[in-house]
Amino acid sequence: MLQLQRVALVTGSTSGIGEAIARRLSRDGYAVVLHSRSSAEVGISMARELGAAIYVQADLANDADRIRLVQEAVAQWGRLDVIVNNAGISRVVPHANMQAATPEIWRELHEVNVIAPFRIVAEAEAALRASASEGVPACVINVSSHAGVRPKGASVPYAATKAALNHVTRLLALSLAPDIRVNAVAPGLVDTPLTANWTQAQELWRERAPMRRAASPEDIAQAVSMLIESNYLTGEILLSDGGLNLT
Repeated sequence: MLQLQRVALVTGSTSGIGEAIARRLSRDGYAVVLHSRSSAEVGISMARELGAAIYVQADLANDADRIRLVQEAVAQWGRLDVIVNNAGISRVVPHANMQAATPEIWRELHEVNVIAPFRIVAEAEAALRASASEGVPACVINVSSHAGVRPKGASVPYAATKAALNHVTRLLALSLAPDIRVNAVAPGLVDTPLTANWTQAQELWRERAPMRRAASPEDIAQAVSMLIESNYLTGEILLSDGGLNLT
């Protein structure tokens, strides 16, 4: 058992942004707890590849699974220093089609995108505070979206959950300080297999964003790593959209 190595739990970490974050933190020297809802084979293989890593399968819509995820994360190395709440879900609904944004969609997205991150931090609070006793604050990073800052996004319910997550970030930063810092990264368009066919969005970022491109998953992972290592920052929502918000 690695007693002194810092430990990071990254939800939704078998693909896309979450995978890039987990790989970056592994390179930064963290033992990593990988997670997904369904891609267990990928998670197990990735854990073997990274070495100081385990994989835990859990459905974050289920509170018992959230609790078990934190318990297994802490049990493996006896500590928990960092949580990256990356897992989230989206539904594409035109903003003007209000009837299509059903109560079921609102509840589904709120459960995973808002309640789950809060509950994971609540369950991990004691372990995070124990880690902070060594003189370095523990850290929570919530992966939000520019849709939570600007009136954009795949649907109104999705954007509203990300806006809520941003406010939860600020509230937790106040209530958990100074032992636990809480920040968020709010990406704009990120190049993943999911967004490969989003031609209008890709064109928008190429033409209007000052950086003239969408983010790569590694760009977001770099921002997460920076916030984790910045021991003074808390309550920040880091808008990571290549400057599109300036236009």
